[in-house]
Amino acid sequence: MVSDKDLDFLTAKRLLDLKRRIAASGKPEVKPQSDRDIVSSRMIDRGLEVLELAEMHYPEQVSIIVKNLAGIIKKGGIKGFISGGELLWLFRQMGLRIHVETSIQVKKDGKLVPLKEKLKSED
Repeated sequence: MVSDKDLDFLTAKRLLDLKRRIAASGKPEVKPQSDRDIVSSRMIDRGLEVLELAEMHYPEQVSIIVKNLAGIIKKGGIKGFISGGELLWLFRQMGLRIHVETSIQVKKDGKLVPLKEKLKSED
């Protein structure tokens, strides 16, 4: 005959099995992403750096541009990635002057050295 402990054990086992099946078949929760998250997920190269610099200098204008870019991405208008150069070009076309610090580096003895130092050492 089945005791109460065995019955409780079987009930708990069945309940656990049902919970696992529900968890496996259920769709994962999708939290809505912000417009900035959508746009930043498509950034490559120095795109995120350019976006952050633009947000520091022109917060209101950049938020409008990011909102529109996110809308275009959601609709499938932009399928690929956005590089830092492309984003910088877009901001400049919109009249936002953003200065991105750049440097040219060359290999010297297996190390990356700024071009300025390489030219000084050759004199």
